[in-house]
Amino acid sequence: MCRKHVGAHVSAAGGVHHAVDNALAIGANAFALFTRNQRRWESKPLDAAVIAAFKTACTQHGFAARHILPHASYLINLGHPETEGREKSYAAFLDEMQRCEQLGLTRLNLHPGSHLRQISEAACITHIADSINHALEQTQNVSVVLENTAGQGSNMGHRFEQLAAIIAQVEDTSRIGVCVDTCHAFAAGYDLSTAAGTAAMLHALDETVGLRYLQGMHLNDSKTACGSHVDRHAPLGEGLIGLPCFTALMQDARLDDIPLILETTEPDRWAEEIRWLRGQVSD
Repeated sequence: MCRKHVGAHVSAAGGVHHAVDNALAIGANAFALFTRNQRRWESKPLDAAVIAAFKTACTQHGFAARHILPHASYLINLGHPETEGREKSYAAFLDEMQRCEQLGLTRLNLHPGSHLRQISEAACITHIADSINHALEQTQNVSVVLENTAGQGSNMGHRFEQLAAIIAQVEDTSRIGVCVDTCHAFAAGYDLSTAAGTAAMLHALDETVGLRYLQGMHLNDSKTACGSHVDRHAPLGEGLIGLPCFTALMQDARLDDIPLILETTEPDRWAEEIRWLRGQVSD
């Protein structure tokens, strides 16, 4: 049967190597983390001893790079309409890509960006793709993983067509991917409240972007209605998506080798949620 890599976005407080311990504590075999303070534009460089400790811990406990999904700062907006804002975002983005390189990680999860209602969607998409292209030229072995959004405000990526349009302008498509957040997809209008609806969402992703680009998922229930464009996560089974979606995802063999990451709102329940997810399918 399927083997799934399930975890949560765990704390890296005190050093990124602590993220491994925090993942182990909840029974995870995948995890997400911030490699720097995501609330600040600048962060001190990674310490060589911390880098070594992180790599050693990952090797010791069997966490492969492809099952770790570092998340970029929410401050970054590669689609910013103004040059100054875009350049500031790019500098932070490149720093995060380089941190992934240092840590031996192979992907960086990123919210695409926002046009702030000052430029067209097409212009915003081009800005995002241009920044990705420049960052890929300046780094090696790290892929950019674009996350779908709920469509709040002027955020891009709430329709799979927008993600596809960004990818179409990326020069090295071997280093670009997508991460689907279930709460975001539901809030954006993809009805995941049934197994059939979940299958339809994956079909839509395959038709517009291609499932070959799917490099991770965020498993979150939603406090808000389908099509609300409001991003409010909920524990699994306690939102308007419901459990059938997550059962269907766990039973889909196409999702076997990607990180499936909880960002639900009660970290004390992550171990329980991971056990429940694993119980939906035998390894």
